[in-house]
Amino acid sequence: MVVRRIAIANIFRVILPPLIPTILTGIALGFSRAVGEYGSVVIVASNIPFKDLIAPVLVFQRLEQYDYAGATVIGTVLLLVSLLALLIINLLQQWGRRYAVR
Repeated sequence: MVVRRIAIANIFRVILPPLIPTILTGIALGFSRAVGEYGSVVIVASNIPFKDLIAPVLVFQRLEQYDYAGATVIGTVLLLVSLLALLIINLLQQWGRRYAVR
């Protein structure tokens, strides 16, 4: 029983802290990749109006309706979200450098 508590405490104090920046960076990179994914999303999305509308399909619909201003706004929001994700990734990498082996 005591050995298990010590092992769990070691996991949270020794093993997990250096892995947290790497895990968070991977999540942020996956999210930023998913934000910009277009080709497979358009093929897979069933495009049911007002039910499963996602940003890349919405941009495509706006362009088909000749609503260039609306498509530009949505694209700008996607761009800002991606830039914010990259900023967070860079901050996580700087935070993770303090655990790097010197």
